Amino acid sequence: MEPKEILKKWIDCFNTADVAGLAALYADEAVNHQVANAPMVGKDAITRMFANEFATAKMVCIVENIFEDGEWAIMEWKDPLGLRGCGFFHIQNDLIVYQRGYWDKLSFLKQHNLPIE
Repeated sequence: MEPKEILKKWIDCFNTADVAGLAALYADEAVNHQVANAPMVGKDAITRMFANEFATAKMVCIVENIFEDGEWAIMEWKDPLGLRGCGFFHIQNDLIVYQRGYWDKLSFLKQHNLPIE
């Protein structure tokens, strides 16, 4: 599959809070680094992260742009509350091996009435 196709599957799983579906898209030793947080290393840690995040807040990814460059899929996104960000997905053998996301954590916490760390 092309990286863009994997990313589209990721978006579908994310928007339905499908933790198992998301986990299936990551390599065993994948890294997910949302730059506002410490990197999650390994599929198990990434799975726990998604489970915790979906239990904490309703999150929706509205795609603004998707780009593909070799083994990389890149997405610009927004959410219904006005938060914007972008994500970079390195995909090898149809699995995400590295993900990096950029978004404003303070705005996210305020929008969801969560404690500011």
